Amino acid sequence: MATFLKTGRTDQEKQEADSKVQQAVSTIIKDVEDKGDEAVRELSEKFDKWSPESFLLSTETIEKVINDLPAEVIDDIKFAQNQIQNFAQHQREALKDIEVETRPGIFLGHKNNPVNSVGCYIPGGRYPMVASSHMSILTAKVAGVERVIACTPPSNGEIPAATVAAMHMAGADEIYLLGGVQAMAAMAVGTQSINHVDMIVGPGNAFVAEAKRQLYGRVGIDLLAGPTETLVIADHTADVEMVATDLLGQAEHGPTSPGALITTSKELAESLEDEIAKQLKTLSTADVAEVAWRDNGTIIVVDDIEEAVEEADKLAYEHVEVLTEDPDYFLNNMTNYGALFLGPETNVAYGDKVIGTNHTLPTKQAAKYTGGLWVGKFLKTCTYQRATRKASAEIGKYAERLCELEGFMGHKEQASLRVRRYDK
Repeated sequence: MATFLKTGRTDQEKQEADSKVQQAVSTIIKDVEDKGDEAVRELSEKFDKWSPESFLLSTETIEKVINDLPAEVIDDIKFAQNQIQNFAQHQREALKDIEVETRPGIFLGHKNNPVNSVGCYIPGGRYPMVASSHMSILTAKVAGVERVIACTPPSNGEIPAATVAAMHMAGADEIYLLGGVQAMAAMAVGTQSINHVDMIVGPGNAFVAEAKRQLYGRVGIDLLAGPTETLVIADHTADVEMVATDLLGQAEHGPTSPGALITTSKELAESLEDEIAKQLKTLSTADVAEVAWRDNGTIIVVDDIEEAVEEADKLAYEHVEVLTEDPDYFLNNMTNYGALFLGPETNVAYGDKVIGTNHTLPTKQAAKYTGGLWVGKFLKTCTYQRATRKASAEIGKYAERLCELEGFMGHKEQASLRVRRYDK
């Protein structure tokens, strides 16, 4: 039976915090709906102290930003984008259009049509998320999206140079220096200067995530991403230094980021707290990571790897590192996770920044019903049908009877018209 040595905040505490965010976001969206650019400017001044002549970055500004960056930064961005593009391209090629003749004269098919326009949010704040440019903009472009716009907030009143360079290099058609809920609302609703899009994607803080939830329906979204979650599954072969490092490495995202250890080793579980305390003394982001672990950390001791799978699937965490003797056991048996990181040779940071898989992943147990962002999220699988006259008459006779069975007489007449014309 699983034993919990440490647990995080209660569901009630989380819900109380969420309700405050919901109200604030609702007010901002309504403001943008009512006042457009005027509201966007007021909100940008209020939250980011940013009110330029235009939020849209010009071609000249973007070129200057890129030219002023060190060559190594540009090379590193190119390397990461090559990895993301390569994997995304393989994913796109795996999605085929089909047409099959299901009966003589009946042809059914589907086409994978890209969304026409997408707005990508690239977070800023304490950590300018350069990598999110690759994950959203580049992936949308590989999917074939014609118009991809992107927003990122200013950094202390300045243009976040590396982020803007990555956005441009990923293929953004329009780049706006605009952050927060006002950016999400502007992209989804549209303003006098920003044409609305059909879909908004990208990670962000609790307010950005809530904006996506409230805007869903008038636009599509990738998924509802909450605070970063990291689970380490470990057995007797794992070492406590690596477990602590990998949990704290993600805890620095924010004070509400959950981290968990599921282990068959009681010794490992009991030594983790001391190792985390030791590493926090030298971690430069300890002010955030310490609070995240204190308030949201979980330690679970299980009897065997079968029980580890059971408990891990209950958590359904965003990132799941597997530091066990047989990592593939979890690949073959787990079903609820955003992404798996198999073996000590890889880790969540690789996935976040450079290795090629996408880092926008499901949180808050959404992994029980969806995967993360990938080219397929930007595609609409749309069906079609065609038939010969003879086949139409044959199918029509079945349709007549089935429509009448349900009382849909107008539906029946659609079928009957074809039977009368083509049953010759």
